[in-house]
Amino acid sequence: MSCRLTSGEMLALRALNRHQVGAPRVGAMAEQLPQSMGVLKAHPDRWVLHRVERTAWFTTRVTWTVPGGGTARWESRLARRRGRVELLDPEGHPLGFLEATPATVRWLGRANLVGATAFTLGGTLFALGALLAQLDIGSLWTVDMVYLVGGVFFSVGGYVSVLQASNAPTDIDQDGSLTAARWRWFGFEPRNIGWLSAAVLFAGTLFFGVSLVSAFAEDLTPRQTNGWIWVPDIVGCVCFLVSGHLALVEVGHGRIWRIVNDLGWWVVGVNQLGSILFFLAGIAAFTRPATSTALDLGLVNWGTFSGAVCFAVGGVLQLFERPQPPVDQALSNHP
Repeated sequence: MSCRLTSGEMLALRALNRHQVGAPRVGAMAEQLPQSMGVLKAHPDRWVLHRVERTAWFTTRVTWTVPGGGTARWESRLARRRGRVELLDPEGHPLGFLEATPATVRWLGRANLVGATAFTLGGTLFALGALLAQLDIGSLWTVDMVYLVGGVFFSVGGYVSVLQASNAPTDIDQDGSLTAARWRWFGFEPRNIGWLSAAVLFAGTLFFGVSLVSAFAEDLTPRQTNGWIWVPDIVGCVCFLVSGHLALVEVGHGRIWRIVNDLGWWVVGVNQLGSILFFLAGIAAFTRPATSTALDLGLVNWGTFSGAVCFAVGGVLQLFERPQPPVDQALSNHP
């Protein structure tokens, strides 16, 4: 359960931000943390840069010293998904969060709801399609249609993930409210690890879409089946794996499989397990030219089923990885 700042703590922090002297101002911070790094573009004047944590060229966490001896800690996923910057006391114990403004909370919450629902439905339909195929229930057209509808939901979820990353809050005003810039339907920020992970995921869903549409074609030769269906499918699987790896790097700050007491890690970890299962199913779906059959049809169906269940579970968990309402509005308006 997240903690909140008390009225006294927030007022004290704001008073110190206004009146403490001698620290670098925003312009100096902007020079040390280029906007291309995907971190905060503006923050209270009196924060002093303390530590920057990077993996390769990606910045995943930044810590500032705030007046009074505590610290403020920005984390890429926490800010993007939940609209928060964590505050710590001088001993490093959690004190509370700087929350996003009401408007930012609303659109972050709506985007999270749409994306999480889309991944839950997409995973559920993929699991249903694999189960129908394995148990030989219904026609091939029915199975392909269930997969196709599930693929549409996956693509919606992937695009919403890009939207969230493109519109992540990037500014903290002098009163300690996290805000986002003007809304964009698409952004291009390849040096932002959260955006890159989401973009690669979305690309993977589009490759899956090509494979799912091609599956409706009839009387294909083994070569055509592998070229039109298997190749886009396996490329989509690789995209999912790369996206999941980047997400693990982001949430674990470079340590991939470090289990942490964080909901975001569990969302990412469950989804990456699903990506691995999808990849194994994709390899098994290769059509043998000599026999015109898949390498292992059982692995195709059960691997797809298990991976899809993981994504459905990840979607349900993501429903809870949402921003919380800001601190008391009366406090926000306090002089």
